[in-house]
Amino acid sequence: MSIALILIFIALAVTSRRVKWLSGLGFTFVVLAVGAAAMTFPAAFISWGDFELKSAITPLVQVILLGMGLTLTLDDFRRVFTMPRGVILCCVLHYTIMPLGGWCFAHLFGLHGAVATGLILIGSVPSGTSSNVISLLARVNVPLSVTVTAVSTLISPLITPFAMKWLAGEEVPIDAGAMMVSILKMVIVPLLIGLSVQRLLPGVAKRLVRVLPYVAMFAICTIIGVTIALSREQLLSVGLAVFAAAACHNATGYLLGYWGGRLSGLNETDARTCALEVGIQNGGMATGLAFNVLQSPTAALGAAVFGPWSAITSSALASWWRKRPANDEDQTTQPQ
Repeated sequence: MSIALILIFIALAVTSRRVKWLSGLGFTFVVLAVGAAAMTFPAAFISWGDFELKSAITPLVQVILLGMGLTLTLDDFRRVFTMPRGVILCCVLHYTIMPLGGWCFAHLFGLHGAVATGLILIGSVPSGTSSNVISLLARVNVPLSVTVTAVSTLISPLITPFAMKWLAGEEVPIDAGAMMVSILKMVIVPLLIGLSVQRLLPGVAKRLVRVLPYVAMFAICTIIGVTIALSREQLLSVGLAVFAAAACHNATGYLLGYWGGRLSGLNETDARTCALEVGIQNGGMATGLAFNVLQSPTAALGAAVFGPWSAITSSALASWWRKRPANDEDQTTQPQ
C-alpha cells in the first residue's frame, strides 16, 4: 500500500506538467512521494554507511538561503523606505499571528513537549522563500513580497529566539542565545554571501541562479525525508493531530494576514500579498533549528507537515486569485 502511494505521487508529479489544474503542484507531489518513502523505508533516510544524513541538514539549509540571497538586490531593501507601511505591517502581522497561532493550535489539539514546540517553531520563523513564487503566480505585489521575505529573514535572529523562549519555554528548554547564533550562521551569513555575489559578481550569480533552484528542491526533499524517517514513530502516534493543527495554523495565517491587511488600510492586491507572506513559513530554517539547537527530530515534525501542506494550499489560493484579479483604485501600497 505504501509503495502504491509513492508511485501515485510520482505519477501525479509527472502528470502535473501536462494537466492544467495540477500545474504548479509538481514539486509538492515529489515532496509527498519522498515523505511516503521515508515512512516506508526509514533506514534509507537516516544513514548511508557511517554517514548520518541529519548532519547534512544545516549545509542544505545554507544552500537554500544562499540561493535566496542570489535573487535579492539592494532595491529589495530600499523598498522598506518607499513602501514602509506595507512592509512593516506584513512583518508585524507575520511575527504575531504565526507564533501565537502555533501555540494556540498546539494546545487546542492536545500537543505537548517537542511536538508542540515544533508547531510553535514553524510559526516563529520568517516568511518562506516560496511565497515570492506564489505571489508571482497569484498576480499580487511581487516587490512587496520579496521585500517582506528579505526583511523578516534579516530580523529573525532577534525575533525568533524571543518568540520561542516566550511561547515554548514551558515545553522544552530554549537557549535563546544559542538559537540566535545558529540563525546567524545558518541563515544570515549565506544570505549575505548570496547578496554580495549578486552585487559584485552578477555574471556568476546569474549562472548559479540557473542551477540552485534544482539544488534547493533536492535539499528540501532531503530535509523532509530525514525528518520524517527520524520521527516516524511519533508521527504514527500523533500524525493526525499534527496535520490538523498545521492545517488550521496555515489557514489562520492566510485569513488573518489578509483581513489584518485590509482592516489596516492595504488595498486588495497588497492584502493578498500579506496573506501569503503571513501564511507561508521557512520550513528549512525551522528544521535546521530543531536539529541544531533543540537537538530534537520530533520538533522538526511541525515543519515537515506544515511545508508540503502550505505548498498545496498556497498554490490553490494563487490559482483562485489569478482568476479573480484585484480591483484596486491604487495598485500599490503608497509610501507613508
